[in-house]
Amino acid sequence: MNSATVRNLLVRGMLAGLGAGVLALIAAYFLGEPNVDSAISFEGHHSHEHEVEVVSRSLQSTAGLATGVLVYGVAFGGIAALAYCFVLGRVGRFGPRATALLLSGTALLAVYVVPFLKYPANPPSVGDPDTIGKRTTLYFLMMLLSVLLAIATTLLGKRLAPRLGNWYATLVAVAAFALAIGLAYAFLPVINEVPDHFPATLLWRFRLSALAIQTVLWTGFGLLFGELADRLLNPRPTAERPSGQTVAASH
Repeated sequence: MNSATVRNLLVRGMLAGLGAGVLALIAAYFLGEPNVDSAISFEGHHSHEHEVEVVSRSLQSTAGLATGVLVYGVAFGGIAALAYCFVLGRVGRFGPRATALLLSGTALLAVYVVPFLKYPANPPSVGDPDTIGKRTTLYFLMMLLSVLLAIATTLLGKRLAPRLGNWYATLVAVAAFALAIGLAYAFLPVINEVPDHFPATLLWRFRLSALAIQTVLWTGFGLLFGELADRLLNPRPTAERPSGQTVAASH
């Protein structure tokens, strides 16, 4: 691709990320925020410490939430667009739309689902404040390993395809990815700081809503960016009227 095409795809990726961020914001407000409120209320009833509220809860759940989700969507949309420029035409005979959906699905799996299964999201009242640095480091380490392993197994599948065929090469690559991730799950430390008295139903709803928000974000991005990329890479021919032709008015 030339630099102009890459630049245009980058802009479209950020726009698609913004649009997907709006969809994720709606999902976060209606699915995630009620569970956050319940967790905060639970913490307030079981905590003997009274903390000063620096930022009001109403501001956090509106302007704060919107800023975080939309900035996240734009940033990852731009990164995904650059990755799209690299993988287009290199992962099979997929068109622009199919490649965008394949990329967004892979990103959802590698960037969020795999780390989530090892270190799932926790509501505000769960977790020891003294271990937040350790937990953050382990989560991002798991994310980095997942992304690197996804890239490595994709390259492995492409290398094996001429000898095994696409179907069996894909099976081997997926098995290698699952094995490597399983080893990472086994060797990385386990963190379980959920209080014994914390409602299991609330914890389950919170984690399920977090997964749903990410699914909405990346699915929306794949659909929006796929359409924008297809319009750029496969422009529709415009019908030109022959010169001198007149349109007769019907009465």
